[in-house]
Amino acid sequence: MLFNSYEFILSFLPVVLAGFLVLGGLGKRLGVLIWLILASFWFLGSWRVADLLILIGSILSNYAIGRAIVFYREQPLGKVLLGIGVAGNLALIGYFKYSAFIMSNLAEATGMALSIPKVALPLAISFYTFQQIAFLVDARKGLFVKTGFVDYCFFVGFFPQLIAGPLVNFRSVHDQIESAGTFRPDVEKMAFGLAIFVVGLAKKVLIADTVAPTADTIFGAAAAGDVLTMFEAWGGAIAYTLQLYFDFSGYSDMAIGLGMMFGIRLPINFNSPYKATSIVDFWRRWHMTLSAFLRNYLYIGLGGNRKGPVRRYVNLFITMLLGGLWHGAAWTFVVWGALHGIYLIICHAWRHLTGSDGTASTGWALTWFYRCLTLLAVVVGWVYFRAADLNVAHSILGSMFGANGVDLPARLSSLGSSLRWLGVGFRPSPHLPSVEVMAWMAVLTGAVLFAPNTQQIFRYLPDRLARRRLRGLAAHPAVPLALGVVFVVALSQMSAIQVFLYFNF
Repeated sequence: MLFNSYEFILSFLPVVLAGFLVLGGLGKRLGVLIWLILASFWFLGSWRVADLLILIGSILSNYAIGRAIVFYREQPLGKVLLGIGVAGNLALIGYFKYSAFIMSNLAEATGMALSIPKVALPLAISFYTFQQIAFLVDARKGLFVKTGFVDYCFFVGFFPQLIAGPLVNFRSVHDQIESAGTFRPDVEKMAFGLAIFVVGLAKKVLIADTVAPTADTIFGAAAAGDVLTMFEAWGGAIAYTLQLYFDFSGYSDMAIGLGMMFGIRLPINFNSPYKATSIVDFWRRWHMTLSAFLRNYLYIGLGGNRKGPVRRYVNLFITMLLGGLWHGAAWTFVVWGALHGIYLIICHAWRHLTGSDGTASTGWALTWFYRCLTLLAVVVGWVYFRAADLNVAHSILGSMFGANGVDLPARLSSLGSSLRWLGVGFRPSPHLPSVEVMAWMAVLTGAVLFAPNTQQIFRYLPDRLARRRLRGLAAHPAVPLALGVVFVVALSQMSAIQVFLYFNF
Protein backbone atom coordinates (compact mmCIF):
# COMPACT_ATOMS: atom_id res chain seq x y z
CA MET A 1 0.00 0.00 0.00
CA LEU A 2 1.49 3.31 -1.12
CA PHE A 3 0.71 6.79 0.16
CA ASN A 4 0.09 7.76 -3.47
CA SER A 5 -2.54 5.07 -4.09
CA TYR A 6 -6.33 5.10 -4.14
CA GLU A 7 -6.36 2.23 -1.65
CA PHE A 8 -4.48 4.30 0.91
CA ILE A 9 -6.15 7.69 0.36
CA LEU A 10 -9.73 6.55 -0.17
CA SER A 11 -9.85 3.46 2.04
CA PHE A 12 -7.10 2.95 4.60
CA LEU A 13 -6.61 6.54 5.75
CA PRO A 14 -10.33 7.40 6.24
CA VAL A 15 -10.87 4.22 8.29
CA VAL A 16 -7.82 4.86 10.48
CA LEU A 17 -8.77 8.51 10.96
CA ALA A 18 -12.32 7.54 11.90
CA GLY A 19 -11.07 5.18 14.60
CA PHE A 20 -8.68 7.84 15.84
CA LEU A 21 -11.45 10.44 16.07
CA VAL A 22 -13.75 8.12 17.98
CA LEU A 23 -11.16 6.79 20.44
CA GLY A 24 -9.40 10.13 20.81
CA GLY A 25 -12.71 11.92 21.32
CA LEU A 26 -13.51 9.51 24.16
CA GLY A 27 -10.12 10.21 25.73
CA LYS A 28 -8.94 6.61 25.26
CA ARG A 29 -5.19 7.25 24.99
CA LEU A 30 -4.24 3.57 25.23
CA GLY A 31 -6.99 2.70 22.79
CA VAL A 32 -5.66 5.23 20.26
CA LEU A 33 -2.14 3.83 20.57
CA ILE A 34 -3.28 0.24 20.07
CA TRP A 35 -5.51 1.28 17.16
CA LEU A 36 -2.64 3.05 15.40
CA ILE A 37 -0.28 0.13 16.04
CA LEU A 38 -2.76 -2.32 14.53
CA ALA A 39 -3.30 0.02 11.59
CA SER A 40 0.46 0.22 11.08
CA PHE A 41 0.75 -3.57 11.13
CA TRP A 42 -2.10 -3.73 8.61
CA PHE A 43 -0.27 -1.17 6.47
CA LEU A 44 2.96 -3.19 6.37
CA GLY A 45 1.26 -6.58 6.18
CA SER A 46 -0.65 -5.49 3.08
CA TRP A 47 2.68 -5.71 1.23
CA ARG A 48 3.88 -9.09 2.51
CA VAL A 49 2.82 -10.90 5.64
CA ALA A 50 6.39 -12.18 6.03
CA ASP A 51 7.62 -8.57 6.32
CA LEU A 52 5.19 -7.96 9.16
CA LEU A 53 6.34 -11.08 11.00
CA ILE A 54 9.98 -9.97 10.71
CA LEU A 55 9.06 -6.52 12.07
CA ILE A 56 7.18 -8.03 15.02
CA GLY A 57 10.11 -10.35 15.80
CA SER A 58 12.50 -7.41 15.65
CA ILE A 59 10.28 -5.35 17.97
CA LEU A 60 9.96 -8.15 20.53
CA SER A 61 13.68 -8.95 20.64
CA ASN A 62 14.85 -5.32 20.73
CA TYR A 63 12.32 -4.38 23.40
CA ALA A 64 13.41 -7.27 25.62
CA ILE A 65 17.10 -6.42 25.18
CA GLY A 66 16.41 -2.73 25.72
CA ARG A 67 14.62 -3.39 29.01
CA ALA A 68 17.49 -5.60 30.13
CA ILE A 69 20.01 -2.90 29.21
CA VAL A 70 18.10 -0.35 31.29
CA PHE A 71 18.04 -2.76 34.25
CA TYR A 72 21.74 -3.65 34.05
CA ARG A 73 22.96 -0.29 32.75
CA GLU A 74 25.36 0.34 35.64
CA GLN A 75 26.85 -3.15 35.40
CA PRO A 76 29.24 -4.72 32.83
CA LEU A 77 26.38 -6.90 31.66
CA GLY A 78 24.69 -3.79 30.26
CA LYS A 79 27.54 -3.28 27.82
CA VAL A 80 27.45 -6.95 26.84
CA LEU A 81 23.72 -6.78 26.20
CA LEU A 82 24.19 -3.68 24.06
CA GLY A 83 26.76 -5.53 21.97
CA ILE A 84 24.41 -8.48 21.57
CA GLY A 85 21.52 -6.20 20.57
CA VAL A 86 23.51 -4.20 18.02
CA ALA A 87 25.08 -7.37 16.59
CA GLY A 88 21.66 -8.99 16.30
CA ASN A 89 20.24 -6.03 14.40
CA LEU A 90 23.24 -5.89 12.08
CA ALA A 91 23.01 -9.66 11.52
CA LEU A 92 19.34 -9.32 10.58
CA ILE A 93 19.89 -6.57 8.05
CA GLY A 94 23.12 -8.21 6.91
CA TYR A 95 21.38 -11.47 6.02
CA PHE A 96 18.42 -9.96 4.21
CA LYS A 97 20.21 -7.08 2.52
CA TYR A 98 23.82 -8.10 1.98
CA SER A 99 24.14 -11.90 1.95
CA ALA A 100 23.58 -12.22 -1.81
CA PHE A 101 25.96 -9.31 -2.49
CA ILE A 102 28.69 -10.79 -0.31
CA MET A 103 28.35 -14.30 -1.73
CA SER A 104 28.29 -13.15 -5.36
CA ASN A 105 31.43 -11.04 -4.89
CA LEU A 106 33.14 -13.86 -3.01
CA ALA A 107 32.30 -16.26 -5.82
CA GLU A 108 33.63 -13.84 -8.42
CA ALA A 109 36.83 -13.18 -6.47
CA THR A 110 37.66 -16.82 -5.74
CA GLY A 111 36.16 -18.56 -8.75
CA MET A 112 34.29 -20.90 -6.42
CA ALA A 113 30.84 -22.16 -7.38
CA LEU A 114 28.98 -20.76 -4.40
CA SER A 115 25.25 -20.89 -3.90
CA ILE A 116 23.87 -17.35 -4.07
CA PRO A 117 20.90 -16.99 -1.71
CA LYS A 118 17.72 -15.51 -3.11
CA VAL A 119 16.44 -13.41 -0.25
CA ALA A 120 13.58 -10.94 -0.56
CA LEU A 121 14.44 -7.64 1.14
CA PRO A 122 11.84 -6.96 3.86
CA LEU A 123 10.20 -3.59 3.42
CA ALA A 124 11.43 -0.87 5.82
CA ILE A 125 14.12 -3.06 7.42
CA SER A 126 16.84 -0.44 6.86
CA PHE A 127 14.85 2.20 8.72
CA TYR A 128 13.45 0.30 11.68
CA THR A 129 16.76 -1.48 12.26
CA PHE A 130 18.69 1.80 12.56
CA GLN A 131 15.93 3.27 14.71
CA GLN A 132 16.15 0.37 17.16
CA ILE A 133 19.95 0.42 17.27
CA ALA A 134 19.67 4.06 18.37
CA PHE A 135 17.13 2.99 21.00
CA LEU A 136 19.54 0.42 22.45
CA VAL A 137 22.46 2.87 22.52
CA ASP A 138 20.33 5.53 24.22
CA ALA A 139 19.15 2.94 26.75
CA ARG A 140 22.77 2.18 27.62
CA LYS A 141 23.46 5.91 28.04
CA GLY A 142 20.56 6.17 30.48
CA LEU A 143 18.68 8.74 28.40
CA PHE A 144 15.33 7.22 29.41
CA VAL A 145 14.02 4.75 31.97
CA LYS A 146 10.36 4.12 31.18
CA THR A 147 9.93 1.85 28.18
CA GLY A 148 6.33 0.69 27.98
CA PHE A 149 5.76 -2.03 25.38
CA VAL A 150 2.84 -0.27 23.70
CA ASP A 151 4.83 2.96 23.50
CA TYR A 152 7.75 1.06 21.98
CA CYS A 153 5.58 -0.66 19.36
CA PHE A 154 4.21 2.72 18.37
CA PHE A 155 7.69 4.23 18.19
CA VAL A 156 8.93 1.55 15.80
CA GLY A 157 5.83 0.81 13.79
CA PHE A 158 3.94 4.11 13.36
CA PHE A 159 3.02 3.80 9.68
CA PRO A 160 3.74 7.33 8.38
CA GLN A 161 7.48 6.98 9.12
CA LEU A 162 7.78 3.18 9.04
CA ILE A 163 8.70 2.57 5.40
CA ALA A 164 11.13 5.36 4.53
CA GLY A 165 11.56 7.54 7.57
CA PRO A 166 12.20 10.08 8.84
CA LEU A 167 14.22 8.29 11.50
CA VAL A 168 12.95 9.24 14.95
CA ASN A 169 14.33 8.62 18.40
CA PHE A 170 12.38 7.04 21.23
CA ARG A 171 12.63 10.04 23.52
CA SER A 172 10.87 12.42 21.13
CA VAL A 173 8.02 10.00 20.45
CA HIS A 174 7.64 9.05 24.12
CA ASP A 175 7.54 12.69 25.21
CA GLN A 176 4.73 13.34 22.74
CA ILE A 177 2.80 10.23 23.81
CA GLU A 178 2.99 11.43 27.42
CA SER A 179 1.78 14.92 26.48
CA ALA A 180 -1.83 15.50 27.50
CA GLY A 181 -2.98 16.92 24.18
CA THR A 182 -1.29 14.55 21.71
CA PHE A 183 -4.15 12.19 20.91
CA ARG A 184 -7.04 14.59 21.31
CA PRO A 185 -8.56 15.24 17.86
CA ASP A 186 -7.69 18.78 16.78
CA VAL A 187 -9.25 20.30 13.67
CA GLU A 188 -6.39 22.76 13.23
CA LYS A 189 -3.74 20.06 13.42
CA MET A 190 -5.64 17.82 11.02
CA ALA A 191 -6.09 20.64 8.51
CA PHE A 192 -2.43 21.56 8.87
CA GLY A 193 -1.38 17.94 8.35
CA LEU A 194 -3.68 17.47 5.39
CA ALA A 195 -2.24 20.57 3.70
CA ILE A 196 1.33 19.28 4.08
CA PHE A 197 0.23 15.81 2.91
CA VAL A 198 -1.30 17.29 -0.27
CA VAL A 199 1.91 19.21 -1.02
CA GLY A 200 3.91 16.01 -0.62
CA LEU A 201 1.48 14.09 -2.83
CA ALA A 202 1.81 16.76 -5.52
CA LYS A 203 5.61 16.59 -5.33
CA LYS A 204 5.49 12.85 -5.92
CA VAL A 205 2.71 12.51 -8.49
CA LEU A 206 2.87 15.81 -10.39
CA ILE A 207 6.64 16.40 -10.30
CA ALA A 208 8.81 13.39 -9.49
CA ASP A 209 6.81 10.97 -11.63
CA THR A 210 6.79 13.37 -14.59
CA VAL A 211 10.60 13.58 -14.83
CA ALA A 212 11.15 9.90 -13.99
CA PRO A 213 10.61 8.70 -17.61
CA THR A 214 13.45 10.92 -18.82
CA ALA A 215 15.85 9.56 -16.21
CA ASP A 216 14.72 5.98 -16.83
CA THR A 217 15.09 6.30 -20.60
CA ILE A 218 18.59 7.78 -20.54
CA PHE A 219 20.00 5.55 -17.81
CA GLY A 220 18.34 2.57 -19.49
CA ALA A 221 19.93 3.47 -22.84
CA ALA A 222 23.36 3.64 -21.19
CA ALA A 223 22.75 0.26 -19.54
CA ALA A 224 21.86 -1.17 -22.95
CA GLY A 225 25.24 -0.05 -24.31
CA ASP A 226 24.24 3.12 -26.15
CA VAL A 227 26.88 5.85 -26.27
CA LEU A 228 25.14 8.99 -25.05
CA THR A 229 25.81 12.48 -26.27
CA MET A 230 26.88 15.07 -23.74
CA PHE A 231 23.44 16.65 -23.71
CA GLU A 232 21.67 13.32 -23.29
CA ALA A 233 23.92 12.36 -20.37
CA TRP A 234 23.40 15.69 -18.62
CA GLY A 235 19.66 15.48 -19.30
CA GLY A 236 19.48 12.09 -17.59
CA ALA A 237 21.61 13.16 -14.63
CA ILE A 238 19.61 16.34 -14.02
CA ALA A 239 16.30 14.51 -14.47
CA TYR A 240 17.27 11.97 -11.80
CA THR A 241 18.59 14.72 -9.52
CA LEU A 242 15.16 16.36 -9.66
CA GLN A 243 13.22 13.09 -9.47
CA LEU A 244 15.03 11.91 -6.36
CA TYR A 245 14.61 15.22 -4.57
CA PHE A 246 10.88 15.58 -5.22
CA ASP A 247 10.24 11.87 -4.68
CA PHE A 248 11.91 11.60 -1.28
CA SER A 249 11.04 15.07 -0.03
CA GLY A 250 7.46 14.38 -1.18
CA TYR A 251 7.38 11.20 0.89
CA SER A 252 8.80 13.04 3.90
CA ASP A 253 6.18 15.78 3.57
CA MET A 254 3.43 13.18 3.38
CA ALA A 255 4.82 11.41 6.45
CA ILE A 256 4.95 14.68 8.40
CA GLY A 257 1.43 15.57 7.30
CA LEU A 258 0.05 12.17 8.29
CA GLY A 259 1.80 12.35 11.63
CA MET A 260 0.29 15.75 12.31
CA MET A 261 -3.21 14.44 11.52
CA PHE A 262 -2.77 12.04 14.44
CA GLY A 263 -1.13 14.62 16.68
CA ILE A 264 2.47 13.42 16.25
CA ARG A 265 5.15 15.89 15.13
CA LEU A 266 7.76 14.03 13.08
CA PRO A 267 11.20 15.57 12.49
CA ILE A 268 12.04 17.52 9.35
CA ASN A 269 14.03 15.48 6.84
CA PHE A 270 14.79 18.08 4.14
CA ASN A 271 15.77 21.72 4.20
CA SER A 272 16.37 22.79 0.58
CA PRO A 273 19.52 20.66 0.16
CA TYR A 274 20.25 21.90 -3.38
CA LYS A 275 20.74 25.37 -1.90
CA ALA A 276 23.72 24.06 0.07
CA THR A 277 26.98 25.99 -0.20
CA SER A 278 29.19 23.01 0.73
CA ILE A 279 28.96 19.25 1.10
CA VAL A 280 28.93 19.71 4.88
CA ASP A 281 25.97 22.03 4.42
CA PHE A 282 24.36 19.55 2.02
CA TRP A 283 24.40 16.78 4.62
CA ARG A 284 22.84 19.14 7.15
CA ARG A 285 19.97 19.57 4.73
CA TRP A 286 19.55 16.22 2.90
CA HIS A 287 17.97 13.25 4.69
CA MET A 288 18.62 15.10 7.92
CA THR A 289 17.56 12.33 10.27
CA LEU A 290 19.90 9.81 8.63
CA SER A 291 22.72 12.36 8.76
CA ALA A 292 22.05 12.85 12.47
CA PHE A 293 22.08 9.09 13.07
CA LEU A 294 25.37 8.60 11.21
CA ARG A 295 26.92 11.50 13.12
CA ASN A 296 25.64 10.59 16.60
CA TYR A 297 25.89 6.80 16.51
CA LEU A 298 28.68 6.06 14.03
CA TYR A 299 31.00 9.02 13.46
CA ILE A 300 31.16 10.00 17.14
CA GLY A 301 31.37 6.33 18.10
CA LEU A 302 34.45 5.99 15.89
CA GLY A 303 36.06 8.88 17.73
CA GLY A 304 34.74 11.84 15.77
CA ASN A 305 37.23 14.67 15.68
CA ARG A 306 38.71 13.95 19.12
CA LYS A 307 41.84 12.15 17.93
CA GLY A 308 43.40 14.59 15.48
CA PRO A 309 42.69 15.62 11.89
CA VAL A 310 43.95 12.43 10.21
CA ARG A 311 41.76 10.20 12.36
CA ARG A 312 38.89 12.62 11.82
CA TYR A 313 39.18 12.28 8.06
CA VAL A 314 39.36 8.50 8.34
CA ASN A 315 36.23 8.52 10.50
CA LEU A 316 34.41 10.73 8.00
CA PHE A 317 35.33 8.42 5.15
CA ILE A 318 34.28 5.26 7.02
CA THR A 319 31.00 6.88 8.08
CA MET A 320 30.04 7.88 4.54
CA LEU A 321 31.23 4.57 3.10
CA LEU A 322 28.94 2.69 5.45
CA GLY A 323 26.20 5.25 4.84
CA GLY A 324 26.44 4.50 1.14
CA LEU A 325 26.33 0.75 1.78
CA TRP A 326 23.24 1.28 3.98
CA HIS A 327 21.40 2.51 0.89
CA GLY A 328 21.95 -0.68 -1.06
CA ALA A 329 24.02 -3.81 -1.59
CA ALA A 330 25.85 -2.75 -4.74
CA TRP A 331 29.25 -1.31 -5.63
CA THR A 332 27.56 1.79 -7.01
CA PHE A 333 26.37 2.67 -3.49
CA VAL A 334 29.80 1.92 -2.04
CA VAL A 335 31.42 4.29 -4.55
CA TRP A 336 28.72 6.91 -3.93
CA GLY A 337 29.37 6.76 -0.18
CA ALA A 338 33.15 6.85 -0.69
CA LEU A 339 32.79 9.81 -3.05
CA HIS A 340 30.87 11.78 -0.43
CA GLY A 341 33.45 10.79 2.16
CA ILE A 342 36.13 12.31 -0.08
CA TYR A 343 33.97 15.38 -0.63
CA LEU A 344 33.65 15.89 3.14
CA ILE A 345 37.39 15.44 3.68
CA ILE A 346 38.12 18.06 1.01
CA CYS A 347 35.52 20.41 2.48
CA HIS A 348 36.88 20.14 6.03
CA ALA A 349 40.46 20.48 4.82
CA TRP A 350 39.51 23.58 2.83
CA ARG A 351 37.79 25.09 5.84
CA HIS A 352 40.86 24.34 7.97
CA LEU A 353 43.12 26.07 5.44
CA THR A 354 40.93 29.06 4.61
CA GLY A 355 38.64 29.41 7.60
CA SER A 356 35.59 29.23 5.33
CA ASP A 357 33.54 26.50 3.64
CA GLY A 358 31.03 28.78 1.95
CA THR A 359 28.37 28.55 4.66
CA ALA A 360 29.13 32.01 6.02
CA SER A 361 28.23 35.21 4.23
CA THR A 362 30.90 35.65 1.56
CA GLY A 363 29.17 37.88 -0.96
CA TRP A 364 26.58 36.76 -3.46
CA ALA A 365 29.01 35.90 -6.28
CA LEU A 366 31.19 33.62 -4.17
CA THR A 367 28.13 32.14 -2.45
CA TRP A 368 26.67 31.16 -5.81
CA PHE A 369 30.01 29.76 -6.93
CA TYR A 370 30.01 27.51 -3.84
CA ARG A 371 26.40 26.53 -4.47
CA CYS A 372 27.00 25.59 -8.09
CA LEU A 373 30.17 23.67 -7.24
CA THR A 374 28.36 21.77 -4.47
CA LEU A 375 25.41 20.94 -6.73
CA LEU A 376 27.78 19.73 -9.46
CA ALA A 377 29.47 17.40 -6.97
CA VAL A 378 26.07 16.12 -5.82
CA VAL A 379 24.88 15.47 -9.40
CA VAL A 380 28.04 13.47 -10.14
CA GLY A 381 27.34 11.40 -7.05
CA TRP A 382 23.72 10.79 -8.07
CA VAL A 383 24.93 9.16 -11.31
CA TYR A 384 26.51 6.38 -9.23
CA PHE A 385 23.42 6.27 -7.02
CA ARG A 386 21.12 5.65 -10.00
CA ALA A 387 23.26 3.64 -12.42
CA ALA A 388 22.74 -0.11 -12.78
CA ASP A 389 26.46 -0.77 -12.28
CA LEU A 390 29.81 0.99 -12.28
CA ASN A 391 30.33 0.58 -16.03
CA VAL A 392 27.06 2.36 -16.73
CA ALA A 393 27.94 5.14 -14.29
CA HIS A 394 31.36 5.66 -15.87
CA SER A 395 29.84 5.65 -19.37
CA ILE A 396 27.36 8.39 -18.40
CA LEU A 397 29.96 10.46 -16.58
CA GLY A 398 32.32 10.14 -19.52
CA SER A 399 29.66 11.49 -21.86
CA MET A 400 28.80 14.29 -19.42
CA PHE A 401 32.38 15.54 -19.39
CA GLY A 402 33.17 15.26 -23.08
CA ALA A 403 34.83 11.83 -23.41
CA ASN A 404 32.66 11.17 -26.47
CA GLY A 405 32.96 14.65 -27.92
CA VAL A 406 30.92 17.78 -27.60
CA ASP A 407 28.00 17.15 -29.93
CA LEU A 408 24.84 19.15 -30.20
CA PRO A 409 21.56 17.51 -31.23
CA ALA A 410 21.17 17.12 -34.99
CA ARG A 411 18.07 19.30 -34.85
CA LEU A 412 20.42 22.26 -34.24
CA SER A 413 22.64 21.55 -37.25
CA SER A 414 21.68 24.91 -38.77
CA LEU A 415 24.17 26.41 -36.30
CA GLY A 416 26.94 24.27 -37.75
CA SER A 417 28.78 26.96 -39.71
CA SER A 418 29.32 29.07 -36.61
CA LEU A 419 30.19 26.27 -34.17
CA ARG A 420 32.15 23.63 -36.08
CA TRP A 421 35.31 25.70 -35.90
CA LEU A 422 35.07 25.33 -32.10
CA GLY A 423 35.11 21.56 -32.46
CA VAL A 424 31.38 21.21 -31.80
CA GLY A 425 29.74 18.45 -33.85
CA PHE A 426 26.16 17.40 -34.50
CA ARG A 427 24.64 13.96 -34.27
CA PRO A 428 21.24 12.42 -33.58
CA SER A 429 20.18 12.47 -29.93
CA PRO A 430 17.25 10.05 -29.80
CA HIS A 431 17.17 9.99 -26.00
CA LEU A 432 17.25 13.75 -25.50
CA PRO A 433 14.14 15.05 -23.72
CA SER A 434 11.65 17.11 -25.68
CA VAL A 435 11.76 20.89 -25.51
CA GLU A 436 8.70 20.83 -23.24
CA VAL A 437 10.34 18.40 -20.81
CA MET A 438 13.57 20.41 -20.75
CA ALA A 439 11.58 23.58 -20.05
CA TRP A 440 9.80 21.78 -17.21
CA MET A 441 13.12 20.62 -15.78
CA ALA A 442 14.43 24.19 -15.97
CA VAL A 443 11.40 25.40 -13.99
CA LEU A 444 11.94 22.68 -11.37
CA THR A 445 15.63 23.53 -11.10
CA GLY A 446 14.68 27.13 -10.43
CA ALA A 447 12.20 25.97 -7.78
CA VAL A 448 14.73 23.91 -5.81
CA LEU A 449 17.29 26.73 -6.00
CA PHE A 450 15.06 29.69 -5.19
CA ALA A 451 11.61 28.70 -3.87
CA PRO A 452 10.85 28.24 -0.16
CA ASN A 453 10.44 24.67 1.00
CA THR A 454 7.40 23.08 2.61
CA GLN A 455 8.30 23.78 6.23
CA GLN A 456 9.09 27.40 5.37
CA ILE A 457 5.75 27.84 3.61
CA PHE A 458 3.75 26.32 6.46
CA ARG A 459 6.16 27.27 9.24
CA TYR A 460 6.22 23.68 10.39
CA LEU A 461 8.29 23.29 13.55
CA PRO A 462 8.82 19.75 14.85
CA ASP A 463 8.91 20.96 18.46
CA ARG A 464 5.69 23.00 18.37
CA LEU A 465 2.78 23.98 16.15
CA ALA A 466 2.90 27.49 14.68
CA ARG A 467 -0.73 28.26 15.49
CA ARG A 468 -0.64 31.90 14.48
CA ARG A 469 0.38 30.93 10.96
CA LEU A 470 -2.17 28.14 10.89
CA ARG A 471 -5.02 30.47 11.71
CA GLY A 472 -3.92 32.79 8.92
CA LEU A 473 -3.74 29.88 6.52
CA ALA A 474 -7.17 28.59 7.46
CA ALA A 475 -8.69 32.06 7.27
CA HIS A 476 -7.52 32.68 3.70
CA PRO A 477 -10.01 31.01 1.34
CA ALA A 478 -7.58 30.90 -1.60
CA VAL A 479 -5.15 28.52 0.10
CA PRO A 480 -7.51 25.61 0.87
CA LEU A 481 -9.13 26.12 -2.54
CA ALA A 482 -5.76 25.90 -4.29
CA LEU A 483 -4.79 22.84 -2.26
CA GLY A 484 -8.13 21.25 -3.10
CA VAL A 485 -7.51 21.74 -6.80
CA VAL A 486 -3.98 20.32 -6.48
CA PHE A 487 -5.36 17.32 -4.58
CA VAL A 488 -7.96 16.57 -7.25
CA VAL A 489 -5.41 16.91 -10.05
CA ALA A 490 -2.98 14.64 -8.22
CA LEU A 491 -5.70 12.03 -7.69
CA SER A 492 -6.52 12.12 -11.40
CA GLN A 493 -2.88 11.38 -12.26
CA MET A 494 -2.50 8.41 -9.90
CA SER A 495 -3.66 5.74 -12.37
CA ALA A 496 -0.03 4.76 -13.07
CA ILE A 497 1.20 4.46 -9.48
CA GLN A 498 4.97 4.71 -9.05
CA VAL A 499 6.72 3.36 -5.96
CA PHE A 500 8.80 5.76 -3.87
CA LEU A 501 12.51 5.46 -4.66
CA TYR A 502 13.56 5.03 -1.02
CA PHE A 503 11.28 2.01 -0.67
CA ASN A 504 14.11 0.14 -2.44
CA PHE A 505 16.57 0.89 0.36
